[in-house]
Amino acid sequence: MVLERVKQMAAQLTGQLPPPHPLDPLSSSEIKEAVEIVRKEYTDVFFNAVTLWEPRKKEMMAWLASPDTIQRPHRVADIVAIGRGSKVFDGTVDLEEKKILSWELTEGVQPLITMEDLNTVEKVVRTDPKVIEQCGIIGIPPQDMHKVYCDPWTIGYDERFGSNVRLQQALMYYRPHPDDSQYTYPLDFCPIFNADTQEIIHIDVPKVRRQLNQAPPSNFHGEAIDKEIGLRTDIKPIDIAQPQGVSFDLDGRTIKWQNWSVHIGFNYREGIVLSNISFNDRGNVRPIFYRMSLAEMVVPYGNPEHPHQRKHAFDLGEYGAGYMTNSLSLGCDCKGAIHYMDAEFVNRAGDAQTIKNAICIHEEDAGILFKHTDFRDESCTVTRGRKLIISQIFTAANYEYCVYWVFMQDGTIQLEIKLTGILNTYALNPGEPAAPWGTEVYPGVNAHNHQHLFCLRLDPNIDGPSNTIFQADAVRGDGEVGSAENYYGNAFYAKKTALKTPATAMSDYDGNTSRTWDMANTSKINPYSKKPVSYKLVSREVPPLLPKENSLVWKRAGFARHAVHVTKYSDDQVHPAGRHVPQTSGEPSQGIPAWIAQEPEANLEQEDVVLWHTFGLTHFPAPEDYPIMPAEPMTVLLRPRNFFTQNPCMDVPPSYSSTPTQMAAGKGGIKGVVDGISRLAFGDATKGGSNDCCGK
Repeated sequence: MVLERVKQMAAQLTGQLPPPHPLDPLSSSEIKEAVEIVRKEYTDVFFNAVTLWEPRKKEMMAWLASPDTIQRPHRVADIVAIGRGSKVFDGTVDLEEKKILSWELTEGVQPLITMEDLNTVEKVVRTDPKVIEQCGIIGIPPQDMHKVYCDPWTIGYDERFGSNVRLQQALMYYRPHPDDSQYTYPLDFCPIFNADTQEIIHIDVPKVRRQLNQAPPSNFHGEAIDKEIGLRTDIKPIDIAQPQGVSFDLDGRTIKWQNWSVHIGFNYREGIVLSNISFNDRGNVRPIFYRMSLAEMVVPYGNPEHPHQRKHAFDLGEYGAGYMTNSLSLGCDCKGAIHYMDAEFVNRAGDAQTIKNAICIHEEDAGILFKHTDFRDESCTVTRGRKLIISQIFTAANYEYCVYWVFMQDGTIQLEIKLTGILNTYALNPGEPAAPWGTEVYPGVNAHNHQHLFCLRLDPNIDGPSNTIFQADAVRGDGEVGSAENYYGNAFYAKKTALKTPATAMSDYDGNTSRTWDMANTSKINPYSKKPVSYKLVSREVPPLLPKENSLVWKRAGFARHAVHVTKYSDDQVHPAGRHVPQTSGEPSQGIPAWIAQEPEANLEQEDVVLWHTFGLTHFPAPEDYPIMPAEPMTVLLRPRNFFTQNPCMDVPPSYSSTPTQMAAGKGGIKGVVDGISRLAFGDATKGGSNDCCGK
C-alpha cells in the first residue's frame, strides 16, 4: 500500500482529491458525469438508477493483493433508464474512458419504483373521477378529496395487465385531520395507476363494500399522546460520553476497529454493503468475507381474497433500501459519538440527490465480554466488551426497518434487524370478523397476517476464496442404551454434511437439531482442534415461506423456499429475486432458482461460493402493535469456529482481575467495589468501597 499512500499524499499536495476506493459508491459528480455521457446518445429517457458497477471480483482481488503493481479497476456506472412506452434500458458507462460500454433494451421487465414515482400517484388519485366516485360510495364527499391518501405499491403481478406496462396499485386511506394517522381509516377499493400515461386505468372493488370507519382517531405523535393519556415523567436522562474520542479510524470508507478492517459501501438497492472484511490475528491479517449485504426481502400477506394476493412486497427489489433510507439524527436514531456517511443517488431527471447521514457508525458497551470467579477464593477476572455498529434505517411506506451490522471484539459479526412502524391495514365493517386472515387491532381496523422474510447474501473468504459450506446438526450417537458404542445412551455429536452441488445445497432450518451452517476452508486446519477453520452461521428465527408451492409468491420469491441456498460465485448473481423484480410472474422463477437451474451439478466444495440465507418472522398482529409497533428485533450471528487458536479477545484490558495469590495476600477483592464510571443508584457512591474497579 506504500505506492497508494504516496499517490494520495501527492494528490493532497496538488489540491486534487485522492482517487476513490474501487468499491466506494459513486459520488454526486460521478453520477452527473455518467448521466451526461448517456444523454449524448440517448436523450429521451429518464433515470431509474445510476450506481456503482462493482469491479469484477477476480480483478478486484488482484488489486487488493498488490495495489502498488496492479492497475486500479476503472470506475464504471451501472445504469437503469426508462423510455417512452415503459421501455427499460440497462447499461454500463466507463467513467474513466468516458464512454458507454453497453446499452440494451430489456424486454418484459419493469425496474423498481422510486420515491418520485410514489409521490406522483397520490396527486393523481385525488383528482380522478373514478376514484372520487368510489370515495362517495363509502362516505367521502368530493370536497374532502384533499383528505384522501394512498400508499402506492408495485402491483406485484396481475395476469390482467402483464409486465410490459409500468403499473402501481394504490392502497387507499383517509385522514380526518392532517395530523391523524390514515391507517385508522383504510378504504376498501384499490386503483391501478399507469406510470407511463399518468392515469388510473382500473379500480378493484370488493363484492362486500365497507363504509368509512367512524371510530375516533388513533394517533402516535407525541402531541396527541400527551393530550390523550399524558407522557411519562419518570424517565431520567442517560448520557453517553467518550471523552477521549472513538476507538475506530477511517481511511476513506475503510474502517479499522479492534483488529477488524471493513470497507463500507452503499447502493440504492441493498443499502449498506460491507466488503473486504478481515481480522488482524496478532499480526496476521486474515480474510473472512469478501462481501456481505442484505440482498432482498419479501413480505407476503395471508388474506387470499382478491386483490390482497398482490400484497407481497419485495421491499429491496421493488423499492430499494437505499432509496428509502432515512437521514439519521443524533440522540434519536443514534446516540453517542457518531460518525455519519451520506448517500448519493440519481433522480428521474438525472440530477444527483444527497441523503444526509444515511449511515451511522458508533461504538456501544456490549456488556460482559468474559468473566470467571473462583469459588474457592473469590479471585475474579471480568472484562467488559464493546461493539462497533454500522447502521441504516429505511421506511417502506408504513414499515420501518432498522438494520444494524455489529462487529464484536471476539471476531463475531451480528446482523440485527428491528422492525417497527405501522401495520398495513384494511377496512372492516362493524361486526365483521377479521379472523382467520387478520386481527381487529382497533375498531374497524383489520391488520392482515403477514411474514417478513429477509435474504442475506454472504460471500465467504475464510482464509481465502476456496470454501465449502457444511450443514451442522446436533444428533444422538448411534447405538441403543447398553450397546458397546453407546452403553449409557448419552452420546451426541455435531454431524457435518457438505452441501456439494447447487441442486442439493438447499437446506431448511431444524430446531430439533439446533441446525447451523459452517463456511469452512478445508485446506486450512486448526492446529489444536484438527478441524477446518470456519465461520458458523447461527440463525434461529427462520420461519418457512407459508404461501403454498406454486402460489404466486412462491414462484416470485424463489429465494425464500429454503433457509439456505449455495451457489458458485458469479459477478452477475447479486439479486436473489432477479435484477428487475416488479411485475414479474415468477414463470420462470428469477434469481436463485434460475441460477441453480443453469448449473445444478456444479462443484461447490473448496470453491468460490455464495451462501444465501433467508430468515425473518411471521407476524400475527395484535392490539399491542397499534397505532405504532414497538421495535421487534431479530438476529443472525456469524461466529468464528476453529478459526483462532484461543479466545481472540484475551488482550482486551480487564475491568477487574485478581489472582488466587493476590487474594491470599489480601491484595484483591471485587466485593463492594464500584468502578470509576459507575455509581450506586441510591446513596453516596464513595461509601463502602473504592471508586476504582481494580481497587487501586
